Amino acid sequence: MKKNEMDICFDSRSENESFARMVVAGFITYLDPTLEEMGDIKTAVSEAVTNCVIHGYNNGPGKIHMKCRIEDKTLQIEISDEGVGIENIRQAMEPLYTTKPDLERSGMGFAFMEAFMDGLHVESVPGKGTKVVMEKLLGVCINEEAI
Repeated sequence: MKKNEMDICFDSRSENESFARMVVAGFITYLDPTLEEMGDIKTAVSEAVTNCVIHGYNNGPGKIHMKCRIEDKTLQIEISDEGVGIENIRQAMEPLYTTKPDLERSGMGFAFMEAFMDGLHVESVPGKGTKVVMEKLLGVCINEEAI
């Protein structure tokens, strides 16, 4: 099995959401993903990073960690924070549920991650942070020697 990995850490700032999207897009480019695959992945990353900024750190300072791993044609993305954590993961993952209605949050972040990716796992400890792990099986790799 051929694999490729990357690990970055960046400040919890809303402007870094687009940075995270572009990093993942650049990381998977050699697999020649379809436009749909690329869009799905970028949307899921946006939602996960935004959750860290808005909910994990309440728009305050903190660090967001993003790890990506490609093994064969499966992309795994792990996005984590060391913020407030989630009391009830099941409730937080319900469509339209939000703890920030005053900020006009739609409560669809986890639903989008689940819809656009092939796998989603959420771990959280109140007061210690949250880790979101997403997986996506990508189409045929054109340049297998690059992996």
